[in-house]
Amino acid sequence: ETRLKNLEDSNAARLDGVRGALVQGLNTIRADNNQKLDEIRGTVEEKLQDTLQKRINESFRTVSNQLEQVYKGLGEMQNLAADVGSLKQVLSGVKTRGILGEVQLGAILEQILAPGQYAENVATVPGSANRVEFAIKMPGQNGNIWLPIDAKFPGDTYAHLQAALERGDAAAAAAMRKALQTVLRQEAKDIHDKYIEVPYTTSFGILFLPFEGLYAEVVSSGITEALQRDYQITVAGPSTMAALLNALQMGFRTLAIQKRSGEVWTILGAVKTEFEKFGAGLQQMQRHLNQTGSDLEELIGPRSRAITRKLESVQQLDPDTAADLLGIEETTTPV
Repeated sequence: ETRLKNLEDSNAARLDGVRGALVQGLNTIRADNNQKLDEIRGTVEEKLQDTLQKRINESFRTVSNQLEQVYKGLGEMQNLAADVGSLKQVLSGVKTRGILGEVQLGAILEQILAPGQYAENVATVPGSANRVEFAIKMPGQNGNIWLPIDAKFPGDTYAHLQAALERGDAAAAAAMRKALQTVLRQEAKDIHDKYIEVPYTTSFGILFLPFEGLYAEVVSSGITEALQRDYQITVAGPSTMAALLNALQMGFRTLAIQKRSGEVWTILGAVKTEFEKFGAGLQQMQRHLNQTGSDLEELIGPRSRAITRKLESVQQLDPDTAADLLGIEETTTPV
């Protein structure tokens, strides 16, 4: 019994030792695991934080670049608005508006016509101090005549009309259209009275409007027919001015061809006259030749026939005797 008890005590002690070792080992493993888990958690949080921060920074950078582009666009829009304001200020002056129309008209003429086909600041009426901005040389009955072209820009009236249309004010728009027609009538009368004088100029002139919108408004108002009827003034915008000049250019070429064709017909007429003289000379020479042939036939024919008849009656000699009589040395032909 004592041995059994001692064995049990010994086994219990050993089991307690093993249990304690296991508990200690488990505690050590748990501590290591907790440490490793803490390290892993820290690493994961650090990487997540870095990734998140990186993506946030990239997002902010993208947003910042886009905002910078927006600010730049706003700056350009402000500059454009300032330029538009400056242009509006420039167009508000009568003199600057006239210069703008004149420059544009000169550019169109320069692109289409040759330098010798038009002139600038021309006194179309002899003895007059009035000079039109541009004039085109046109062929007349007694030399070249001028076609006057003057640029006009009733900017204030047109601006008031546009403002009334934007507001939707029909009454104000109608009043501004009427005012625009009045201004155009005055300008057309001014061109007619100052620059048109037949036979030094054409019987009509051209009023140039430098903007297509203004030209379209004038055409739609129906005043262009009245200006042609009352003042012999044709209204032209930039596109119609180019078309008109191209038509005139084709007319110039046709006229040049007609002049050249007239010269060709004159030359052909002279050649025809010379050929007629040459033909008459040939006929006269042929008559002389025919007469000469007749004279030769009359001279040679009867006499040669008479001589032949006389000779036929003479006895023919042998060649050696004939040669001796005539004093000719006979030549022998080699065989």
